Amino acid sequence: MATYNKRGYKAPKPEEVKEVEPVEETFDDNSTTAEVFESLDQGASKTEEWVEKNQKIIFSLIGAIAVVTIGYLLYNKFVVTPNEEEAANEMFQAQQYFTQAVDAQTANDSLYNLSLNGGEGKLGFLGIIDNYSGTDAANIAHYFAGMAYLNTGKYKEAVAQLDEFSTEDEVLKAMAFGAKGDAFVQVNQTEDALEYYVKAADASKNDLTRPRFLFKAGQAALTLNKKEDALKYFQEIKDSYTASPEATSIDGYIAMSE
Repeated sequence: MATYNKRGYKAPKPEEVKEVEPVEETFDDNSTTAEVFESLDQGASKTEEWVEKNQKIIFSLIGAIAVVTIGYLLYNKFVVTPNEEEAANEMFQAQQYFTQAVDAQTANDSLYNLSLNGGEGKLGFLGIIDNYSGTDAANIAHYFAGMAYLNTGKYKEAVAQLDEFSTEDEVLKAMAFGAKGDAFVQVNQTEDALEYYVKAADASKNDLTRPRFLFKAGQAALTLNKKEDALKYFQEIKDSYTASPEATSIDGYIAMSE
């Protein structure tokens, strides 16, 4: 194919590419970044000054914390642990008396009293409480002392001791609440007895303590003429605890509640 140039036509000159001079990055002392670094420097400087001025206080605090921590560990090792072991050894004889009293058919008050006050050169539950306060042994001694008082007819003292007892064990908790209920029944405080029987029943859902204390709660409710409540407690025994001793005569109690 033939090519031709138009008359007078001149090809345009290519545009010159201007070189862009590199811009030097400058650091302006008045820039935001500079201000931030300056602020950090000043903050660090002030912190150092504060530490310098207060280092005695800081070291004293650190030392105090260390002393307390070490003291706590030493206290547990050399005071608490030996006390626990000593208290447990001391209480063995009191527990023996208590077990003998529970197993005895008659004349067991003297054995309960020995468990409370001690014998054969050993402390009783009350002595353990007084001499080893704060130990696990003293805590369980409150429970046994409460039971011993309950079985010797000292109901006010029984409740006072059981109030001091605490446990996470569901069965023991149920037994302690139930014992308070028994004490209140004996002094004709049936409302209080009902409250503690319900607490005892709710403390553990096992097949031994729950039907036992539901039954006692039902009896207390009947005494208070709260038949609807009584029926609820008795009906649960019939529905859920058919193998329990309380279920044997439950139909009669249900009839009285309806």
